[in-house]
Amino acid sequence: MIEMKKDGEWLVGTLTEGEEGVPFGPLLRDVWGFPRKLAHLLFQHKEIMADGHAVTQMQRAAAGQELRLRVCLPEPFGVEPIAEPIDVLYEDDHLLVVNKPAGLLLHPTEAQHMRTLDHLVAGHFAKRGLQAKVRHVHRLDQDTSGAVLYAKHALAAALLDERLRRREVKRHYHAFVHGIVAKEAGTIDAAIGRDRHVPGRRRAVPQGESAVTHYRVVSRYKQATHVACQLETGRTHQIRVHLSHIGHPLIGDTLYGGRANGISRQALHARELQLVHPFGEQPISTVAAWPEDIRQLERFLRPR
Repeated sequence: MIEMKKDGEWLVGTLTEGEEGVPFGPLLRDVWGFPRKLAHLLFQHKEIMADGHAVTQMQRAAAGQELRLRVCLPEPFGVEPIAEPIDVLYEDDHLLVVNKPAGLLLHPTEAQHMRTLDHLVAGHFAKRGLQAKVRHVHRLDQDTSGAVLYAKHALAAALLDERLRRREVKRHYHAFVHGIVAKEAGTIDAAIGRDRHVPGRRRAVPQGESAVTHYRVVSRYKQATHVACQLETGRTHQIRVHLSHIGHPLIGDTLYGGRANGISRQALHARELQLVHPFGEQPISTVAAWPEDIRQLERFLRPR
């Protein structure tokens, strides 16, 4: 998709030779991947403009035209803003990547959850004069730290959701596990479902949802291993379940058989997040700094 910048309630960009002669309807839906309902509403309300004039679905695009899309209308945040600093790893008109601290819920799951990362992101938006719904594209567990991707308007959310579904948003996690992982690298392909005996717990079960985790050893300690993991799927607790399933639970992850040796939560950090920008196609790569408790854990573990 072409590069677009925000101008009030509109996104503005210039059509290129790649769009020359393509009807606007198929261009938005089939080439750029707009949700059909959203594209229909934009055409219906005359909120797609080319060189200052509303266009129809069958009107053909021309290179050099200024394209305007009215997709940034003010919306309620969805949560009460909290004015606290957040660790911003990347931000532009369309998306935001934040380094979430461990111990902070990503979003409220119950009415009493009044301080979550979503609340802090709403405060960040408010401080910058942005009146937009807070939309996280993926999730992290409360006690997992690291990079979280947010969309700043509905169209960005839809395009990022599709890229996540197509596994084009790459998430790299680092975990410290009990025991010495023998293989230098491997793939864990084990379906995950709910544990009927322990509320909130998942387990590897044949009848569960498909789940695939790739891992490689970063370093080995006397009785522990540092592994890097990349998700091919995004099931709840996936890395925690999979590493426990192969006999190497995360240090500190008492829910899945780990022990609190040197850290008071599961030793899991979403270190890197990589994607191709949905507006302009440039690559984006972010790295979330190591939290202090992970650094302390590394010092606690003795080299092999």
